[in-house]
Amino acid sequence: MLVKDRDFKEFVSADEIQTIVKRLAAKVDSDFEGKNPYYLVMMNGAFIFAADFVRYLNHSITLGCVKYTSYEGMHSTGSITPVLPIPTNVKDRNVVLLEDMVDTGQTMEFFLKEIAKFQPKSVTVVSLFSKPDVLNNRVKIDYLGMSLPNKFVVGYGLDYDGCGRNFPALYYTE
Repeated sequence: MLVKDRDFKEFVSADEIQTIVKRLAAKVDSDFEGKNPYYLVMMNGAFIFAADFVRYLNHSITLGCVKYTSYEGMHSTGSITPVLPIPTNVKDRNVVLLEDMVDTGQTMEFFLKEIAKFQPKSVTVVSLFSKPDVLNNRVKIDYLGMSLPNKFVVGYGLDYDGCGRNFPALYYTE
């Protein structure tokens, strides 16, 4: 599959992704029963994951979005820019952060320090994917769907310069 100027090959099927999402949602749903969590979605990438995830939950939810950027093209810029800020109504709430990918952990580490300023009761990180080989910050992922090798991937919300998010499976390039 061609995305912009790169060839990508299927890596994780759409069915496998849905199985992972359903498993994660069932576990979080059970663990947060009666705790009235506030779900925060890391935009833009996690919006597809979050949409599927919340449909598997069996309780009414509060949902918000945050956006931090650190990528340009296929590489991290090394700097983090807040674009959509943390909602102020997370104070004293159990916050469940929905993220599509934690790779270096730099953005997540920055975000966790920022949200602590708003005094949530707890912050739980749910990440569909992670790349442990490049995770160089001390970020705890409380619920992880699947570990990936250090390959650049697109699909299921993940993009290459804004393209490829719409594919239902995950694709990689060398």
